[in-house]
Amino acid sequence: MAENKVNMLADFAPVSTETWKAKIIADLKGADFEKKLVWRTPEGFNVQPFYRREDLKGLKTTVSAPGQFPYVRGTRTNNDWAIRQNICACKNARKANEKALEVLNKGINSLGFCLDKEKLTYHFIKTLLNGIAADCIAINFSICACAAPKLANILVRYYGRMGYDVKHMVGSINVDPIKNMLVKGKPLTREQVSAKIAEVVKAAKALPGYRVVGVNSVVLNNSGAYATQELAYALAWGAEYMTMLTEAGVPNYRAANAIRFNMGIGGNYFMELAKFRAARLLWAKIVEAYKAPIFTTALRNAAKMNVSAETSRFNMTIFDAYVNLLRTQTETMSAALAGVDEITVTPFDITYERPTDFSERIARNQQLLLKEEAHFDKIVDPAAGSYYLENLTASIAAEAWKQFLAIQEQGGMYRMVSEGKVQEHMAANLKARLNDVAKRKEVLLGSNQFPNFTEKAAKKIKADAGACSSICTCKSKPHPASNCSLSLEGRAGEGLLPTLPVARAAEEFEQLRLETEGAKKQPVAFMLTIGNLAMRIARAQFSCNFLACAGYKVIDNNGFATIAEGIKAARKAKADIIVLCSSDDEYATLAPKAWKKLQNAKEIFIVAGAPACMEDLQKLGITNFIHVRCNVLDTLKGLNSQLLKK
Repeated sequence: MAENKVNMLADFAPVSTETWKAKIIADLKGADFEKKLVWRTPEGFNVQPFYRREDLKGLKTTVSAPGQFPYVRGTRTNNDWAIRQNICACKNARKANEKALEVLNKGINSLGFCLDKEKLTYHFIKTLLNGIAADCIAINFSICACAAPKLANILVRYYGRMGYDVKHMVGSINVDPIKNMLVKGKPLTREQVSAKIAEVVKAAKALPGYRVVGVNSVVLNNSGAYATQELAYALAWGAEYMTMLTEAGVPNYRAANAIRFNMGIGGNYFMELAKFRAARLLWAKIVEAYKAPIFTTALRNAAKMNVSAETSRFNMTIFDAYVNLLRTQTETMSAALAGVDEITVTPFDITYERPTDFSERIARNQQLLLKEEAHFDKIVDPAAGSYYLENLTASIAAEAWKQFLAIQEQGGMYRMVSEGKVQEHMAANLKARLNDVAKRKEVLLGSNQFPNFTEKAAKKIKADAGACSSICTCKSKPHPASNCSLSLEGRAGEGLLPTLPVARAAEEFEQLRLETEGAKKQPVAFMLTIGNLAMRIARAQFSCNFLACAGYKVIDNNGFATIAEGIKAARKAKADIIVLCSSDDEYATLAPKAWKKLQNAKEIFIVAGAPACMEDLQKLGITNFIHVRCNVLDTLKGLNSQLLKK
């Protein structure tokens, strides 16, 4: 029997891009291709609906290899990133040590310790690291910059006494004066910043494997920065430190090797993956600029960007908190596939309590699953060659570089922070982003869209929620979620700089829902469904989802024969809100009938939709309409102001 052989290339003729696009335009049936399918990203560039091999032409990123300059495909020839967990050691070294030993047996191979400068002694560090094989894992410290040189000296002494080869110890000391200016509003001169980082670099000379200068752009990410914004500022931040260190006499390669980037991971899966690829490329080019008189092998190797990535808090929520696990998992996947050096997963419950043993365990296991089950550590840069991701990397690199140059033209990162321009920019960006959340242009599952109708959250919120993080704020006043004390403009006291704004995307919706939860009576919203079957079902579902975002009890219905019958059922249910759900055509007659019976009643009357007859209905006195173009947050705030006073 003859064997049939299929030759796909011969049997199917190639299809040109023009042919594909013509077919798409035909299927759009008159709709504009650019407006309908080309996505204008918040990062500042357009994304096409499809990419082909020809779109790779001219992209230099496709000809590099893992571990080779400019490192767009990774700084290593493997993808075995470090799994990090942070532990507060500000108060008790022994307890912190016990916890560290426990988590090291559960998959952690990078520890982060927050330290108090007042307690820093050799004995304290000895107690803290007792029983820990410090030559087998990375050990990271966060401490006041003024105490960092002392810490470096203690570590050299301790490692030497333990018989370790100090030249091969790996870890970090997170000294970042610019971060303190941003977060605490502490004014520092450029000379003071330069002196602080130069001192710790020189003190840690015997620990070449320690990165002792931090670029903590994670704080920008947690304030709502988009990928290109965080990247541009991070690059300017790192370049500022490179300049300061080389001006202070530190060799260029040692300066580059001293810097670690602590970056956030946002929720846009592919965008964040491409961000880290672009970051390595651009940082390598920046370090190359310090090559005078020649680009030595040492400096080329030092141009490898070291990235510790942390899942974002900006999009984490109190309500439906287990969805935070989905958010942090996709974020972790982005960073892992992008080839970062280390990942910290933020526990899912951090928005309403100090992380529990359970949530910390889950956070560890999220990374272990990616390694042991999904084998993410086995392949270097799987994004390479993807038409979409290679173009996304190039677009992010181009936009971030443009923003980086703009920062440099304004005097660089230090000057912009000291003049409050970075804080001002981030406040404006956050305000715009929260406006998108309010209008559902940016969706937060469980908060501004598809909420859990019956969930209550007030009792689970603890006063110390979020009080400790990878950048320790144990001594600072916590930002308890129960107070929802948004600060969009930052804080500035006498003699202080303005600080970064503090807010999560869901916070205003959570505040609204917690207000409802604390009311004497939970408002009841009743769907008066009538008329066209498909439209009344669709609008009732939309309205239930809309009003449940404020924590109202929603009652859906199959349908009523008359307006009078629907109103009677609503009053029997003790409704505070009656929502008319029907079709646009039927609203012209049904809405006036309902309004005639309800205009002097205690119930709030709402029409679901934005019908063509809206102006006529408004002339009758009907003012409440809910539809996809609404500002959901403002609408619900208005309803709350009426309902919770009753």
